[in-house]
Amino acid sequence: MLLERCFGLARSGATVGGEVRGGLTTFMVMAYIIFVNPAILGFAGIPALQGQGPPFAATQAATCLVAGVMTIAMGLAANYPLALASGMGLNAAVAFQLVAGMKLPWQTAMGVVVLEGVAITVFVLTGLREAIMRAIPASLKRAIGVGIGLFILFIGLNAAGIVKTGPPGVPLTLGDLTSAPVAVSLFGLLLMLWFQSRGTTGGLLLGIVVTTALAMMVNAWTAGRAFPLPGQAVIPARFVAWPDFSSLGVGFDLSIFARVGVLTAIVTIFSIMLSDFFDTMGTVIGVGAEAGWLTPDGRLPRLNRVLLVDSLAAVAGGAAGASSATTYVESAAGVAAGARTGLASVVTGGCFLLALFFAPVAGVVPAQATAPALILVGFLMTSLVRDIPFGDLEEGFPALLTVTLMPFTYSITDGIGAGFVSYCAIKLLRGKGAEVHGMMYGAAAAFVIYFALPAIRPLIRV
Repeated sequence: MLLERCFGLARSGATVGGEVRGGLTTFMVMAYIIFVNPAILGFAGIPALQGQGPPFAATQAATCLVAGVMTIAMGLAANYPLALASGMGLNAAVAFQLVAGMKLPWQTAMGVVVLEGVAITVFVLTGLREAIMRAIPASLKRAIGVGIGLFILFIGLNAAGIVKTGPPGVPLTLGDLTSAPVAVSLFGLLLMLWFQSRGTTGGLLLGIVVTTALAMMVNAWTAGRAFPLPGQAVIPARFVAWPDFSSLGVGFDLSIFARVGVLTAIVTIFSIMLSDFFDTMGTVIGVGAEAGWLTPDGRLPRLNRVLLVDSLAAVAGGAAGASSATTYVESAAGVAAGARTGLASVVTGGCFLLALFFAPVAGVVPAQATAPALILVGFLMTSLVRDIPFGDLEEGFPALLTVTLMPFTYSITDGIGAGFVSYCAIKLLRGKGAEVHGMMYGAAAAFVIYFALPAIRPLIRV
């Protein structure tokens, strides 16, 4: 059987049905990027910045194309159910740091993404990126997995409306649980919990479909007031849209060195690269631990293939005008739904390619339908917390910073950075610096520079 030879389904304990369900689940929890990425890069809803970013339709097509091609490449090359798309946080950095902040043309900003992607690819080919991952102590690897679980949980709670921004002095507060969108999310969460407790095959995917249908009925009953975002929970006016490929190739604008100077350009590329570098590292460790792919010493087989595809995805995303594409934490939803091999990634990638022509249909699923799945996946991933030695200051405190800062700062990179720096600092202060791998010191030093960049940039520009 061709699929068996390509993906080793039996060896991985997988079935074709489970891979298809897992791939569809991953796509459905990621489909928001098809609309959110062009909105962020195009400064949607910010009149003062309108026109400074790329056209919506072109970015939407580039987002689908890059996600589809690179996710399929991940499935075929690495045989893991990991999906890639334009990274949240990375796209905001491109839009607000490079375009709005540094006043770079959006084409030049995409050139920065290409350059940081090339740099990471070099690190992969030289073995440096994999060496850093192997140097991470076991306690921090577990903490990264738990932190990503809490991050996914927080994303789900926020998307569902269960938690929201609080009044001045209160960062977060409980949402309006009686509002229609939150009520729909709570229904979806209870439904998926019921499916999970009964061991229902494809429960997450089925829960998303049923919750979407309920959201559409509620939206029709409230005359569109319950889900006001365009295209959400309503039958689209048209089902087919021809893709706009006009932004393909724009990322080869490498004029940043002439525009801002060599030193500023290097610092800018470094800041974007570091975020991309460690976001993927955290995602791979977290999803790998949840899926049981890691060896007893915490290593992931075929890691170099995963990192190479991810690095090339950054180059592809910048070149196409879609910002850096990276491995998505939402891949964990597909794993929870039964995905075990790269076949699921091929399914997810195929859905993104279909979305090139059926983007309006992908927009029907509201965030309130996928949020319950993320909440449940976040819960499943936090089970690793039992293996973290919080009673040991040297291991427990850096782990705690890693776990908490990921959701609190809305950044995987910031959480990993805090854990690395504190781990090295505590070991040095207690006279145990020789126990720390040299790669950890190098990574911690890079993070110190990363955290100091807000103070460094003005000095460089003088």
